[in-house]
Amino acid sequence: MVRRLSTRLLNVCIASFCKAHKLEKAETVIIDGIRLGVLPDVVTYNILIDAYCRLVGIDAGYSVLHRMGEAGISPDVISYNSLIAGASRNCQISRSFNLFDEMIQRGIAPDIWSYNTLMHSFFKLGKPDEANRVFQDIILVEHLPCVATFNIMMNGLCKNGYTENAFMLFRNLQRHGFVPELMTYNILVSGLCKIGRLGLAMRIFKEIVESGHVPNAITYTPVLRCCFRKRKFEEGLELLSEMKSKGYMFDGFAYCTVIGALIKIGKMKEATEFMVEMMRTGIELDIVSYNTLINMYCKDNKLEEAYKLLDDIEKKGLECDKYTHTIMIDALCKAGNIEGAARHLKYMSTMGFDSNLAAYNCFIDGLCKVGHIDDAMKVFKSMEVRDSLTYSSLVHNLCRAGSYRSASKLLLSCLRSGMRILKSAQLAVLSGLRYSGFPGEARKGHELLCLHPIKEICSSVFYMEGLALQDQWSKILTGVMKEEAPH
Repeated sequence: MVRRLSTRLLNVCIASFCKAHKLEKAETVIIDGIRLGVLPDVVTYNILIDAYCRLVGIDAGYSVLHRMGEAGISPDVISYNSLIAGASRNCQISRSFNLFDEMIQRGIAPDIWSYNTLMHSFFKLGKPDEANRVFQDIILVEHLPCVATFNIMMNGLCKNGYTENAFMLFRNLQRHGFVPELMTYNILVSGLCKIGRLGLAMRIFKEIVESGHVPNAITYTPVLRCCFRKRKFEEGLELLSEMKSKGYMFDGFAYCTVIGALIKIGKMKEATEFMVEMMRTGIELDIVSYNTLINMYCKDNKLEEAYKLLDDIEKKGLECDKYTHTIMIDALCKAGNIEGAARHLKYMSTMGFDSNLAAYNCFIDGLCKVGHIDDAMKVFKSMEVRDSLTYSSLVHNLCRAGSYRSASKLLLSCLRSGMRILKSAQLAVLSGLRYSGFPGEARKGHELLCLHPIKEICSSVFYMEGLALQDQWSKILTGVMKEEAPH
């Protein structure tokens, strides 16, 4: 009994040092314990495996298995669960699967947490079908799913684009007596808000209150953001007032959501007040927070303050992302400083970002606004990737400059590529051609634009059938134009 209690005390001491990130002292305690005749057990080594996986890496955690073998102690399911979780946490998904197989080969039966971690790994890998098979295996091997199992399943479905399926699973579980906790509701609310299902998210929000749970800041924030994104500013501000009245502490994400929304509706004074409040609470700013603040200063024409924030980012050792640079390029263009925007865009191109499309769109629009249409066309032709905003902006600006025929050609090339373009840009081209002496071209353009709804119908069909949407539509539209377009 004394020896058992001593080993338990040894494990408590080791766990305390591991939680304090003092692995060397934890190892010293083990050595001292052995000298005193207190031998470590499987729990001792499991604590070490978990700590090494979290603080050092999966290889360091796995090396503890060798030490266990030397001590004559066999690993158990908890040992392997810690290793599988460590591999998954470090995005070594294939290693998670290998460890799972190794555990079975050793004759160690997986428990519910083994399956939970494996399911989570499949979702991280973007394989929801495989994750669903694991979920079915849990039931087949007669494990009792826990709340975490359902949370992982619904969260994974939402993050992989199957929010509707997650909602159906949620309702089915409720019909079978499942009582969701607040975390489950939060996962569902967040998922629904991300796909724009604000009405359904609000109904779930109401259900949270009716079930006796108290919504927290994590519940409010995605709903708040969705309200602002859908331009339902009154509802968003009401939620904001409700949050403040309940005394919820805002995190950086919530503050940035509110500040960004207030900037969009032109309430710069209120946005500034929230910024000051965020600074006063001592929240550690990340790059997203800085981007929001930089955008606020740029919208308020305070470029000097924005540049000061860029200096702060550098001093804190953070790295500007493509959104930081895009915000600055847009602000410089709107201030008429095209040369400064060009330098910033050139610098951005040397940084190796995966896409500078938004920045190029801002630069093209800026060139057009100061009357440099020819330069904008050169930049447009040099771009490898373009989107509907690229075309829409250039078409609009060509129309403003009176170059309706050039705008018409650009509009048609956009349609032929299977890309959508803003309806306002289409109308600007047709009106311009009609009233500038080109009624025939306006009529042809109108008839081609009438084909545009066909694209939307075909797109949904191709998407449902899993076909190559862009290539298929391009072929169909090109064929229709050749056969039916008037000459």
